[in-house]
Amino acid sequence: MEIAEELAKQQRAISVAEFFEKNRQILGFDSAPRSIITCVKEAVDNSLDACEDAGILPDIFVQIKRKGDYFQVIVEDNGPGIIAEEIPRVFAKMLYGSRFHTLRQSRGQQGIGISAAVLYGQLTSGKPAKVISKIGPNRPALYYELIINTAKNEPEILHKGEINWDQPRGTRIELEMGGSYVRSRRQSVFGYLKNVAIVNPHTRITLVEPDGNTELFERATETLPKKAYAIQPHPSGIELGELIRLLRYTERKKLGVFLKETFSSIGSIATQEICKLADLEPDRSPQSINHEEAKRILAAFKNIKVKSPPIDCLSPIGEDLIKASLEKEFKLDFVATATRPVSVFSGNPFLVEVGLGYGGELDKEGRIDIIRFANRVPLIYQQGACAITHAAESIPWKNYSLAHSNSLGLPTGPAVLMVHIASTNIPFTSESKDAIADLPDILSEIELALKEVGRKLRRYLARQSVLSERSEKEEIIRKILPSIAKKLSEILGENEPDISSVVAKIMGNLLIKRVVDQKDGLLSVKIDIENHSELIRSFKLHEVLSQGASSVMPEAKLIPMSDGYDHYWKLSLSPNEQQLITYQVRLGTKFSEIVIEGIEPEVVTGARVI
Repeated sequence: MEIAEELAKQQRAISVAEFFEKNRQILGFDSAPRSIITCVKEAVDNSLDACEDAGILPDIFVQIKRKGDYFQVIVEDNGPGIIAEEIPRVFAKMLYGSRFHTLRQSRGQQGIGISAAVLYGQLTSGKPAKVISKIGPNRPALYYELIINTAKNEPEILHKGEINWDQPRGTRIELEMGGSYVRSRRQSVFGYLKNVAIVNPHTRITLVEPDGNTELFERATETLPKKAYAIQPHPSGIELGELIRLLRYTERKKLGVFLKETFSSIGSIATQEICKLADLEPDRSPQSINHEEAKRILAAFKNIKVKSPPIDCLSPIGEDLIKASLEKEFKLDFVATATRPVSVFSGNPFLVEVGLGYGGELDKEGRIDIIRFANRVPLIYQQGACAITHAAESIPWKNYSLAHSNSLGLPTGPAVLMVHIASTNIPFTSESKDAIADLPDILSEIELALKEVGRKLRRYLARQSVLSERSEKEEIIRKILPSIAKKLSEILGENEPDISSVVAKIMGNLLIKRVVDQKDGLLSVKIDIENHSELIRSFKLHEVLSQGASSVMPEAKLIPMSDGYDHYWKLSLSPNEQQLITYQVRLGTKFSEIVIEGIEPEVVTGARVI
């Protein structure tokens, strides 16, 4: 027998499950702590996608238990559940999923994630995955014990049946696996779920750690994200081989219909133009197009003006929710946000959102914290290999008032930087989905968004510097003027005057004064507001009283409180303008300090600013 014949006997096909069984590090199972984080990540991603697809506010429970030499990972959600026929394939067959062939923003796309976690569990502990799923309150809860037959990449059901489960609907998975549990700020289950809560503010997550400690990440909004709808592929991102495949297997009978119905942003006029440039008849059968003709169609795609892909395939977080999430998690003094217009790389629409938080309890000496997200999924590993980090390192942060020792690296200071990229196809650098590739279009959009929030930070810090100088000046004046007033009153034998109006005029402040007189068994109150600045001042003025006021001029909005009534006015005063508020209350009414909202404390005299 010849050598080639001997070698041929050794050849056999390798299943994808066998490949990843021997190369699990590719999927993120390359260390004991990371393996548990990866399992939690894949299960939580599935739960979030399922809940959002079904229009359900996600409520996710995560528990990590120590079980002998192994850890038990439990993830439970309140999603739509999974039908019986799909449970084995969803959890125990790699490259099986509903999103790979759909062009819209989603967390999972390849159909590897949760089945990879099942594979890792059975490899390290020898135990099957335990799955419970229920699709409605009046339907039974189904229980499965599953493993993956790696030689065939097919599920094996070790046990199935019905089980009592008190949830109206949802899915629960239990995995036993080797690993270790750490609790640090970022690269931990706690750190990962904290970031999930930031980028998914509509989600409530409960974490129970191995020591019994429970952490609750409460939702910041009751509103679900905008639904992302599937779109057709865009002609600018099509390769020749893909075009030939689409032409060969389409069910369309005419080339013109094929072009209009297979690709996004191609209408009747564009179809005619493409056929003319390619010198092809619109009535030709797509299957009859040969290689050279397909090349002409591809060249026509590049030579005509085609609209960008539709943007309803994306579901951005939104600037308001980015701000709310950062403020909730970090207790900041200032937050700047920016959202770039939808752009395109290789025919794939994408959008960049950025949030920059400053001050509060953040570290003033170390490098700024950067948190990265792709399609609402935190990226916690390979920060240095990611396009987001590279874009942040390219910004001259000194120009935006952050300390930056050199032209490379992240700046230092009390700041946190959040960057989210939403796309129908995130170009990750590997299957573990830890870092985004350095594509020029993506780098450019991130840099533009970073510069926008940088400019907002610079304006804020410049304003704070001016206000700080004002405060120091006012403090000096308040120390000097009382001494002068006291001396003069002693010399003249007069009562010591109220100098607040003098301070307000010198400082160019907004002056608030309340005067109360008793008349006819009632208290008559006047609130005098004077704008001594050179700017228009718009604000809310709150007067909290133990009793409701009468004869209020101008009319106030009234909010009942547990211990009284909040009367408030929306006011706007031009430079040197004066406003008078009057009202009456019964004798014995208790007054609180006047409160001003919506203006810097440094420019107000005579009231408390919130």
